Amino acid sequence: MTQVFRRRTELGVKLAVTALALGALGAVVFAASRVRADLDVARAVAQPIPFSHKHHVGDVGLDCRYCHTTVETSAFAGMPSTQICLTCHSQLFSKAALLEPLRRSAASGRPIAWNRVHKLPDFVYFNHSIHVAKGVACSECHGRIDQMPLTWRTSPLQMQWCLACHRDPAPHLHPKDQVFTMGGPPPSSEEAALLARTLKLQGERRLTDCSTCHR
Repeated sequence: MTQVFRRRTELGVKLAVTALALGALGAVVFAASRVRADLDVARAVAQPIPFSHKHHVGDVGLDCRYCHTTVETSAFAGMPSTQICLTCHSQLFSKAALLEPLRRSAASGRPIAWNRVHKLPDFVYFNHSIHVAKGVACSECHGRIDQMPLTWRTSPLQMQWCLACHRDPAPHLHPKDQVFTMGGPPPSSEEAALLARTLKLQGERRLTDCSTCHR
């Protein structure tokens, strides 16, 4: 039988079809990841103890740093230990059924297994301390945590969302004494520009360089 296409042409057609198929598959995977990310936003994450930031932060007035003890000094903000919780709850509501996981943790010495709300891939480097030091308030990424009876994610945490801030950080900056304040008025454009100069932010090129977040 006479060969219609030359072998080289046939190989080219096969490669083109394969590339199209892989491209279509990649598009589907990307779209699915976007949908999943969108679904995760505004969905409360179940916890071993249904901790209410609304009560502890909004009503009682606890400072973020009381539970997240390393947020100013480490990449990881830290999670409240059993002993931190017992500072209050060894006296307040100490017999409440809701706090049975806390009592078990204290008796066994095993820490409470809190579930992450804000997750980043392993190939993404994020440091809480540098953002706090540069005036990025908690609410810029975590939203009005003081109004959440259960904690959910308010931001997509996708690369373009991060880059949008890194390209123009000034509108997201706050005076250092307001970083942990919820619901304060945002600084004016003039104040934000002054903060950016005072805090000596690195240039956009450095802030958007791949190695800044991918190490």
